[in-house]
Amino acid sequence: MATDLVMIAYDGTDNAKRAIDYAARFLTSHRAVVVTAWEPMVRQAARMSGLSGVLQPEWAPEAEAEDIALTDAKTVNQEGVDLARAAGFDADGRCAECRTTIWNAITSAADELDADVIVSGTRGLTGIRALLQSSVADQVLKHGHRPVLVVPPGKD
Repeated sequence: MATDLVMIAYDGTDNAKRAIDYAARFLTSHRAVVVTAWEPMVRQAARMSGLSGVLQPEWAPEAEAEDIALTDAKTVNQEGVDLARAAGFDADGRCAECRTTIWNAITSAADELDADVIVSGTRGLTGIRALLQSSVADQVLKHGHRPVLVVPPGKD
């Protein structure tokens, strides 16, 4: 499949690493942007306290300090960029802030980049687990409005 720009969703998991390998095997593009979705700590804390029923503490990050979640996302993203380059891509990285859902951050980044294809790994859930836990890759397929290469996990 000839493409101009491949966007690789990367979260640092083995499945995401496997997706980079398969993208390099099957796609002829040499340009890639590795995207890592991240959620600010303030939003994570609010979501967790809301789920648990516990009141959210009066906490705010220091104004000048970088959000630790962004710092972690940059580290994970750089690992993905390095893997993509080692696989033969001319790769750049990008961290996409998750304002609603991870899949939305990924599809929005693909729209902004005008990516020709989105590459994503998946956990490969089946049965009742698949019904209870919707996969990010499934949602990207449903809402991405562009081709998606979904790479399932390998056999153990």
